[in-house]
Amino acid sequence: MTGTMYCLTAKDFAVLEAMLMRRRAFADASVPMLERKLAESSIVPIGMIEPDVATLNSRVIFRVDNGPVEMRTLVLGDASAPVGSSLPVGTWRGLCLLGMRIGQSALIKRPDGSGESILLEDVAYQPEAARRAARNVAAGRRPHGLRLVHSATRPLGGAGKIRQTEGDDPGPSAA
Repeated sequence: MTGTMYCLTAKDFAVLEAMLMRRRAFADASVPMLERKLAESSIVPIGMIEPDVATLNSRVIFRVDNGPVEMRTLVLGDASAPVGSSLPVGTWRGLCLLGMRIGQSALIKRPDGSGESILLEDVAYQPEAARRAARNVAAGRRPHGLRLVHSATRPLGGAGKIRQTEGDDPGPSAA
């Protein structure tokens, strides 16, 4: 993770700070990466985070070193998640993806000198955006682009009438 700016919610920032404190106590190899992530991040209130940013519990679609596309949910811990569906932020890749925007890529440099490039292709689900959408629906505001369409000739739920006009069905004598 070099020279990249990240965007973290106040909650995600606090989670990473706590993780840093715990890992510093054990001289963990991920401490420098955590320090860089926190130093290179801007903090945004939860309600103001853009929907194209990967936050904790977001479902992200990403690619590692031009490999196949992967989809995972960024989680704090993976004890309760189905195998292969989650990516803990305590891992190198999970930590790197947290706070990235769609289209952003970063390089992970490990202590052994190896590295890999990660590209965030999409944020399929972000809990903060879903919460905003639910609040808008509850407040009576319709989501952008969706509109309720109904017949203007009768009220919703009203029974329709079948109309027969003369000459539609010639009857048995015309056969």
